Amino acid sequence: MAGSNRSERVLILASFVNRVGNGLFNTAAALYFTLVVDLPAAQVGAALTVAGLIGLLAGIPGGHLADRRGPRTVMMLALAVQAVAMSALVLVESWAALTVVATLDQLAAAVSGAAWGALVVRVGTDRPALFRSRLRTYVNLGVVLGTVGAGFAVAANTRTAYVVLILGNAASFALCALLLFLLPAYQALAAPPQQRCWSALSDRPFVTFTVLHGAMGLQYPVVSLLLPIWISEHTDAPRWTVAVSAINAAVCRRARTRTLGYAEPTFLPTGCSGCRPA
Repeated sequence: MAGSNRSERVLILASFVNRVGNGLFNTAAALYFTLVVDLPAAQVGAALTVAGLIGLLAGIPGGHLADRRGPRTVMMLALAVQAVAMSALVLVESWAALTVVATLDQLAAAVSGAAWGALVVRVGTDRPALFRSRLRTYVNLGVVLGTVGAGFAVAANTRTAYVVLILGNAASFALCALLLFLLPAYQALAAPPQQRCWSALSDRPFVTFTVLHGAMGLQYPVVSLLLPIWISEHTDAPRWTVAVSAINAAVCRRARTRTLGYAEPTFLPTGCSGCRPA
């Protein structure tokens, strides 16, 4: 089953819709800005790097905001900002404009991701890790379907086709936000006792895991940004082959489905607002 109760099914559906849009956009984003807008690949990479680094600053504050103001409300507002920022990308014609719009999108994405993690904890009740595993199964399926759809637009290689992908992603943010209205308005959490700043850095296993997880995460920009440019500009392969990243997501989806029965935790920490969707 997709979920054991109504709230789980709603969050699964909302996340699925969101990730279909992500799949539509991520595969073709680099090609749109390099081939259609005609920005140098180095400038596109620099703009997205700046946006990503600035976006990192919003993750922890976004988690605190979700706890203090309620994760559903915070995520809906962040999704609305992402929908506007994504729509604005079709107007981008320069490096500066791309940097500004992408930065706004990444700030909102960091807040949305933190709120998403808090929602998973609330919706998953006493089994949030198991619910998260099940949720990720459908999230990856959404990325697969979106990526396959993007392959057709990339094959057409027209401005109109790319704009449809961008606006499709913007619409997915808006629809995801609307679906979250179906979730309960979870109450804000009380502020925890004041703790020493940067205390997490003294937890060596946590720091080690974070560093390794971050290093492994470098595969995502390689597949979604570098691979499409390399295929289109340095090989004779058809443009639609940039959608091969769907294979990776499909494998992940299958693996999660197979291991779900072994993923049920025996201990779950509280205060997981900092969890981020991948």
